[in-house]
Amino acid sequence: MATLLQNLARDEDHVFRSPYSSAPVPENMTLPDFVLQDAELYADKVAFVENANGKVYTHGQVLRDTRRFARALRSLGLRKGRVVVVVLPNVAEYAIVALGIMVAGGVFFRCQSVSSPVKCLGLPIIVLGEQQVESAIYWEELLAAADRASTNLIDEPILQTDLCALPFSSGTTGTSKGVMLTHRNNVVANLCSTLFSVGPEMIGQVTTLGLMPFFHIYGLTGICCATLRNKGKVVVMGRYKLETFLGALIAHEVTFAPIVPAILSDMVKNRVVDEFDLDKLKVKAVMTAAAPLAPEVLSSFEKKFPGVEVQEAYGMTEHSCITLTHGDPNKGHRIAKKNSVGFILPNLELKFVDPHTAKSLPKSTSGEICVRSPCVMQGYYRNEEETAQTIDEDGWLHTGDIGYIDDDGDVFIVDRIKELIKYKGFQVAPAHLESILLTHPSVADAAVIPLPDEEAGEIPAACVVMNQSAKESEEEIMNYVASNVANYERVRVLQFVDSIPRSASGKILRRILKEEMVKNMETNLPKKTGATLLNLLIMSKMNAGHQGIVVNKL
Repeated sequence: MATLLQNLARDEDHVFRSPYSSAPVPENMTLPDFVLQDAELYADKVAFVENANGKVYTHGQVLRDTRRFARALRSLGLRKGRVVVVVLPNVAEYAIVALGIMVAGGVFFRCQSVSSPVKCLGLPIIVLGEQQVESAIYWEELLAAADRASTNLIDEPILQTDLCALPFSSGTTGTSKGVMLTHRNNVVANLCSTLFSVGPEMIGQVTTLGLMPFFHIYGLTGICCATLRNKGKVVVMGRYKLETFLGALIAHEVTFAPIVPAILSDMVKNRVVDEFDLDKLKVKAVMTAAAPLAPEVLSSFEKKFPGVEVQEAYGMTEHSCITLTHGDPNKGHRIAKKNSVGFILPNLELKFVDPHTAKSLPKSTSGEICVRSPCVMQGYYRNEEETAQTIDEDGWLHTGDIGYIDDDGDVFIVDRIKELIKYKGFQVAPAHLESILLTHPSVADAAVIPLPDEEAGEIPAACVVMNQSAKESEEEIMNYVASNVANYERVRVLQFVDSIPRSASGKILRRILKEEMVKNMETNLPKKTGATLLNLLIMSKMNAGHQGIVVNKL
């Protein structure tokens, strides 16, 4: 028994914490109460403005209409704990809708589109704007009716421990799962950790770009809720287009722009950028997340936009933000190293475990990142098995990401466990190969996926988007990668494509790419028992002619 306890003690020695003091988390305060606190003091200050049409909501109007919408939902019969489905693009009213649901005691559930299953739920449909939907309730009419409603509506107390949101995990490498988040444990607590470095001098001073989808956890909490808490302004945008994006940055004098690495790359490589007067930009910082940022893209961006600070963050739907690269230097908060995802936030614990033995690992040793904090989700909705596999009995959330922490406390991400390619016993990180591909001046975008092979197990395959003026062949791009990596890391299959499919939050949809690549390659494959995928690919090329796919021998 003594030996077992000693081993456990040694194992727990490899637990890492934030270099900064704990951030206080208020008691008995719901998420709407937390972010709308003191809104009356900034009642006339703009909270949301839509870039497309100029529609504006002030902080006072957000507070008023959040309460009105909550009353409207109660008048429709909404009771505490009931789920409300929201299908909206990025609009100025988005935060009002989400917070109003929570004030009414409901659970916010967002969808990207009105699919048939949603329509068949038999739920009331509330419409924003002028779209005509049969049997729908219209937004302005609903709010007006709420003002006339009886004051005798059932008012159930909302607790911090009550569920407030049910976002779905991205499902880019597996099945999407409903993530159960409460007011305190998962949202208020995380905002307190994330905003620990924001001082009084920043209140009301930040204009944030609202391009990231609001139905994504960062869009709702990191953009909408954080801005409401800090009494700033969000410039609301819909779909990304580089010209519109740059125009919004300049016209609204955006100071902080959360974006994805693909947009950062676009700002560096797309000639459209040169058509704008970049001296008019007021952007002080951009933040990237959702996918690794290639070091060469970062370097090129810093050269082109020398006055813009590039921040990185790391998080997930099941926890929200875990690390940040930048604190406030005026408070003694340092800036993390380039190419890291930053330091551990206050109130959080991290450890890095061997995926095979579950033993925690020391500094500078790669392992699965596990996090423990008040921000960990309650679990997956109606999925106890997946919950038990993700959150262990000691409360550690297993992220599925491989990374390490260095001697200075900076965290580095290597790749997803499920995305690591197993080539002849070696582990190949797609993110590493993608970063190398993006260093080529003719490559606009890239994604690396595993393809099955009988001899090697899996082989790295690349889908590459080339610039319009590019003249290189597939072989030349593959040779470029080969000259920069070890032999086992070489890309074995390469295909030129028009675009890389991504989720709304910017993550590469590798499953779709893999399915499409295999399907394209199998279209002209002869049936040959015992042939490896590589041999069949070579035969496919010989039989079908040049189709933009090139294969290297093992």
